[in-house]
Amino acid sequence: MKTKFTKLTLAIALAVTSFSSCSKFDEINTNPTQANENQVQVEYFINNSIIGAQQDPHIAERAFVLYWKSAGRQHLSGGLATGGYNDGWTNDYWNYISGWLNNANTAIQIADMKAENGTAQPYNGNLIQVARIWRVYLMSELSDNFGAIPTEAFAGKNPEFKSTKDVYYFLLEELKDASSKIDASIARPDKLQNHDPAYKYDWDKWVSYANSMRLRLAMRIAEVDPNKAKTEFESAVATNKLITATDQNFKVAEKPGWDALTGVMSREWNGQVLSTTLNNLYVGLGGVKSEEQLESNLHSAIKPENYIGKKMLGHYSTKTNDPTAGYFFDGLPNTIDPRAYKTFFIPGDFNSNTFSNYPSYASDATITKVRFPKVTGFNTDTLDIDVKNTWSTAVAGDFGPMGSVNPIRSLQIGKIPGLSKAYRTSNSHRIFFANWETYFLLAEASLKGWNTGTTAQAAYENGIKANFEYHGVSEFVTAYLNSESYNRVGTSVKFTHTTEPGNSRTMSYIDGYTGTSGTTTIQYPVNTIYKNGTVRNDALTKIITQKYIANMPWLPLEAWSDHRRLGLPFFENPAVENPLPNLPALTSSNFMTNQIKFFPQRLKYPSNLESADKAGYDQAVSLLGGPDAVLTPLWWAKQN
Repeated sequence: MKTKFTKLTLAIALAVTSFSSCSKFDEINTNPTQANENQVQVEYFINNSIIGAQQDPHIAERAFVLYWKSAGRQHLSGGLATGGYNDGWTNDYWNYISGWLNNANTAIQIADMKAENGTAQPYNGNLIQVARIWRVYLMSELSDNFGAIPTEAFAGKNPEFKSTKDVYYFLLEELKDASSKIDASIARPDKLQNHDPAYKYDWDKWVSYANSMRLRLAMRIAEVDPNKAKTEFESAVATNKLITATDQNFKVAEKPGWDALTGVMSREWNGQVLSTTLNNLYVGLGGVKSEEQLESNLHSAIKPENYIGKKMLGHYSTKTNDPTAGYFFDGLPNTIDPRAYKTFFIPGDFNSNTFSNYPSYASDATITKVRFPKVTGFNTDTLDIDVKNTWSTAVAGDFGPMGSVNPIRSLQIGKIPGLSKAYRTSNSHRIFFANWETYFLLAEASLKGWNTGTTAQAAYENGIKANFEYHGVSEFVTAYLNSESYNRVGTSVKFTHTTEPGNSRTMSYIDGYTGTSGTTTIQYPVNTIYKNGTVRNDALTKIITQKYIANMPWLPLEAWSDHRRLGLPFFENPAVENPLPNLPALTSSNFMTNQIKFFPQRLKYPSNLESADKAGYDQAVSLLGGPDAVLTPLWWAKQN
C-alpha cells in the first residue's frame, strides 16, 4: 500500500489544490497540503475527471470545434475537413485527456486502498464502478481520435499500446462488468451527490449510461466484427436498463467564464456557421413549411419550393458534388426541417431569440450588406447584395480566384446562418449521451435483425420524437414523420417511404448577373462510398440522417465516426479549383464521386508522444494498419 500511495502523492496534491475552492474539501479539519490517502475522497477525482472532460475554452476550441465539428461537417470549415492538421492542438488534447484519465484511474486506486485499509464508505464499491464506466468513455474518445492507445498507461504503468480492436474489446468488457457490480440500493448522501455533475450518483442512471454506451461501442464495430457486435449489443439490451428518457441523458451544465465548465462552443471568434452538408439535409426534409415555423414578418422572404437560387458561376465554385454548387440562395427555404431554425439563426433576424451577435466586440454579425466585385468573363458588374433573411452557405475547399471575390464565403459571420446563441453563451448543458441516440442505435440494430425488443420503425420514430422534444418543436412531429418530401440529397423522413427520388429534378433559378429567370436540372448527389451510390432513401440512410441531425451540435465526434463507419450521411466533397495538398486523391477530374480518401479518418499522434516514448509511438503506428496519417482509416471504419 505504501508503494501505491507514493505513486499517487503528486496526483493527490494537485487534486487538493483544485478541490479546495469548489468541492467542500475545506470541511476536512486538516491542512489540505498534508492530506493522505485516507482523507482524500474518491468522488473528488471522479468529479475532476468529468468536469475536465467538459473541456475548458482552450482545448474545446481545438478539439471540439476545430477538429470534431469540422470533421463532422457541423459547420463550414477547412482545417481537418480538408485534411489539415495542427500538431500543437493535438499535443494539447493528448495532454488534457491524459489528465482526465489519470483522475479516473486515481479514483479507482484510492478506492481500492480504502477498501484494503478499512476506511471506505458504504458506497466506495459503487464509486469504483462509476469511475470504470467513465474511464471507458474517455478511452473511447481517445481511441476514436487516434486508433491504438495504451489502455493502462494512465494508471502509473509504462504505456503498452493496444490495437483498436483490443481497445474496443476491453472497453465493452469493462462496461459489462462495471455496470453489473453497481448496487443501486446503496444510499447516496448529499455530500456525495454534489460531486457528480452528471447524475448526482443516481446509480441506476450510471447503469443505464453504461449499457447505452455498450450499444454505441458495439455498433461502432458492427461492420468489421458483426458477431461480437451483435453479442455485446443484445447483452446490453437484455438488461432493460438503457437511456430512453430525457432525465437519463448524460449531460453537464455549462457556466459563463473561463474554466472547464465554460461552454465548448463559446469562443466568440469561432464563426460556426451552417455547413453545406447540414443545409442539404435540412432543406425539404419533413415537408414542414417555413411559414408555419417563422414570424409573419419573414414570410415575404420565403421562396417557392422548386427554386434553387441565384446562379453566380463567377463567384461560386462548381468543382464539387454539392447539388447546389454555383448558386446563392437569396431567401428562405419553402420547407425545412424544424430543427434548423432552432439551431441556426437567419442572417439579419436580429430580434430572434436564436440570434448571436458574436463576436460581440465587432460588428460582423450585424452587417448584412456585401459587395461582390466584378468578375472578368461574366456578364456582371459590381453587385451589392443584402443577405438579410437569406439561407445560403458554401462548401469548404479551394475556390481559386472566386474565393477572393465572394464576401459571403470569406466573411461568413452574419452572412451565412450562424449557430444559435443557445449554444454559445455557456448557459446550456453539454450532452455526452442522449435518449435519441439510444433509439437510433436500436433502430439500426433492428435493421440488422438483432434482438432489440422493438422494431426499426418504432425506434427510429421514437428517436425523432425525443429530439423534437429537446428542440421544442413537437407540434410538427406527426406531419414530419409522415412526410415523403425529399431533401436536397434525395432522402425523406417517412420510414416506410423508400421510393428513390430519381437522379434529378427541374428547378427554377435567376441569373444573379442579368436577372433573367430560367430552369435547370439539379442532380441528386451520388454517394459512391455507400452502396456504390445506388440508393439515397433506404432505411439505414434515414436512420443515420436523423441521428446526424439529432446529434447536432453536441456530439460532433459521433457524427464523424458514423461517416467514417458507413459513409453516411452524404458529405459533399470540398471544392477543388486548385489541388488540395492534404487531400491529394481529390482532383478536378473525380470530384463528382466520393472516396474515403477525400475525408479525414483520424488524428495523427502528437509529436510529443514520439519524442517522449519512441518505442511506444512505433508500437502504436505498427498497430494502425497504415501510416500515422490523417487519411489512415481506423480498424472499424470503411477501408476503401
